[in-house]
Amino acid sequence: MKKLAVYCGSATPADPRYIELARDVGRTLAQRGIGLVYGGGRLGLMGALASAALDAGGEVIGVIPEALVGGEVANTDCTELRIVANMHERKAAFTHLSDGFLTIPGGVGTMDELWEAVSWSQLGYHAKPVGLLNAFGFYDHLIAFNRHMIEVGFVRPAHQGIIIAECELDLLLARMAAHEPHTPIFEMDPTKL
Repeated sequence: MKKLAVYCGSATPADPRYIELARDVGRTLAQRGIGLVYGGGRLGLMGALASAALDAGGEVIGVIPEALVGGEVANTDCTELRIVANMHERKAAFTHLSDGFLTIPGGVGTMDELWEAVSWSQLGYHAKPVGLLNAFGFYDHLIAFNRHMIEVGFVRPAHQGIIIAECELDLLLARMAAHEPHTPIFEMDPTKL
């Protein structure tokens, strides 16, 4: 994995562990020579992630929609800052520029990005690993909900392992690096769907 798209919040929670987690992720990626592709902002977890990666000598590519340049205070310190027309172009750029997706804590926008990466993997728009860092148990309920969708039958057996979830960053990155693509819906026999 040469570049990872990292999805996270632009908010700063009261609990300082979240900002420190973002810094640790940015620093770790830079130390491993993995470029960071992220939302292009300077605020919250996004800003902490990018700053730590840059401070550690890493490559940081920010992708931010025009409408958010002022509101999210675009990070002009990035190695490269791409300003795109809208959120659809932003997510397409994340997919195009990265070798995988890593989600750390965040809110609604982070969930949108995660689920699109999962959905696109399931369909076959990409065959890249989709990692979920469940730090501090933040994603326990989401993981349980994903398991519920599997148990009910809304997630096919071939796609049950798309989300690679771990509590420890090193283990998650190792599992993502060992990722084996599944059979996407686009390649399945339509009579067996």
